[in-house]
Amino acid sequence: MTNTTENELFDYSPIVDRPPLHWPGGAKVAAYVGLNVEHFLIDRPSTSIWPGTADLVPDALNYGWRDYGPRVGIWRTMASLDRHGIRASVLLNSDVTRHYPQIIEAGRKRNWAWLAHGRTNSILHTDMPRDEERRVLTDIIDTIADATGRRPRGWMGPGLTETFNTPALLAELGLDYILDWTNDDQPYALKVPGMISVPYTVELNDLMLFGKGFTGPEFVQIVQDQYEQLRADSEDGGRVMALALHPFVTGQPFRHKYLDQALAYLAAQPDIWLTTSDDIAEHYHRTLEAHQQA
Repeated sequence: MTNTTENELFDYSPIVDRPPLHWPGGAKVAAYVGLNVEHFLIDRPSTSIWPGTADLVPDALNYGWRDYGPRVGIWRTMASLDRHGIRASVLLNSDVTRHYPQIIEAGRKRNWAWLAHGRTNSILHTDMPRDEERRVLTDIIDTIADATGRRPRGWMGPGLTETFNTPALLAELGLDYILDWTNDDQPYALKVPGMISVPYTVELNDLMLFGKGFTGPEFVQIVQDQYEQLRADSEDGGRVMALALHPFVTGQPFRHKYLDQALAYLAAQPDIWLTTSDDIAEHYHRTLEAHQQA
């Protein structure tokens, strides 16, 4: 895969032209919580709540806001996930394993699914020669596997970034799905053999929604609206609902009860398969194999 003006990673496939997609147990919507567990460098600008200090070193205001996530917010979020019996699909910076081992241990006890999410969210995954990128990806994946006891199957780049070589290199390293291309309500095959795209979201995403000024009650309503529409659409085939969370956002005290209400709503739906991105990917791979053998 090389730099090109044409998209060579996947074909256009209108959702109305596909065979019906069936989820286990007759579920209509497969839903997962994409929990971003990230490490940020103290001397690099990154996601900020206040741009006025973002270029300072150190930037105590914005770094502290982000650092609330691993120190406090994730433990509050974890309690809510536990309360509703939800396994997280963790988008994990490999640097987290060194800096916050208590989070890794807590996730292992909960049998979380672990996805590779770059080294740190302060550095985007871009502008690398192929051999250098292979070394970087190998280090990220091996570090996560060593710390969690489970080799990741999925990838989401920091800031949803890739190079043109990333999907093929990930396939070489044994991964079989990516979340970076947020362009569908169903998984679909990429042109890289053995690699698929699983839906993620930059819309139903706490960082984006609360960053735009939405309130807690509006967040709950948006989660409900998303599910209801996908459930209605599923008459033509199963859909995927991703809920993207950042512990320094929905882990804030005044937002927590609204996250809990949203998770309670999802857990109560009779037609939902509340699962992980790993299990969604595995089921879709089996579906593709069945179609190829038919």
